[in-house]
Amino acid sequence: MSFIKETMSSISSWLRSITEFGVALILALVLLDVLFPGATGVVENIGEIVGQFSENGLVGLIALLLFLLLFRQQQ
Repeated sequence: MSFIKETMSSISSWLRSITEFGVALILALVLLDVLFPGATGVVENIGEIVGQFSENGLVGLIALLLFLLLFRQQQ
């Protein structure tokens, strides 16, 4: 049983590291896109995602808040 817990802990740690790397990469690309508009298109994609959440009204807002809540709890 302890082997399974150790394996799950290891996998969880790897996934957390990959997620943190992904967030850092997105932030770097946003900075690059702000300095050189249109270089990566990340800002437009983020705008489209936020637009899709806002098109769904209250349900979209609740979904966005739940996503942020779950993301914050894992850190």
